[in-house]
Amino acid sequence: MENEITEEKPNRLIKFIKELIPYVVIILIVILIRTYLVTPIQVDGSSMNPTLTNKEVLILKKYEHSFKRFDVIVFNNTFSNRNERLIKRVIGLPGEHVEYIDNKLYINGKHIKENFKRNSETNDFKLESIDYDIIPEGYYFVMGDNRKNSTDSRVIGLISKEQIQGSTNFSVYPFDNFGKINK
Repeated sequence: MENEITEEKPNRLIKFIKELIPYVVIILIVILIRTYLVTPIQVDGSSMNPTLTNKEVLILKKYEHSFKRFDVIVFNNTFSNRNERLIKRVIGLPGEHVEYIDNKLYINGKHIKENFKRNSETNDFKLESIDYDIIPEGYYFVMGDNRKNSTDSRVIGLISKEQIQGSTNFSVYPFDNFGKINK
């Protein structure tokens, strides 16, 4: 009888471990996905109105490392004392000169139409006002869509590629905004 009891304990332990393995695997997969592929991110503030609203939840694509003009990106704001993530739109790419004249975007002297909604007009601006003639390699000029209420490259300077966590173009909450965000 003692022999049966000692055999039962290891069998129960093995059975418990076998039942636990799928849950551990699922947890590891979720951790890997959130760490390296995608993760939810919440909008904080109104700087991207009307495209994005305060408390809106988006999917951040962490695997995205190539950014185009007008992509919406998430980056670490290393310019404040708080450790915060900001969500802005890429306006200027490496090697470009950016300026706004009469609420119109000019890249290297050529007018570029902004085909997304903005919340306010853009005051005249030249890249030289933040001490650059052109955007250096590995840096981006970003702005919020709510131009009068946005802490962006006009204030904090250019954003390095190392600061960028990824891009986003998909909203999951509130449900009436579910789907691709308007670029």
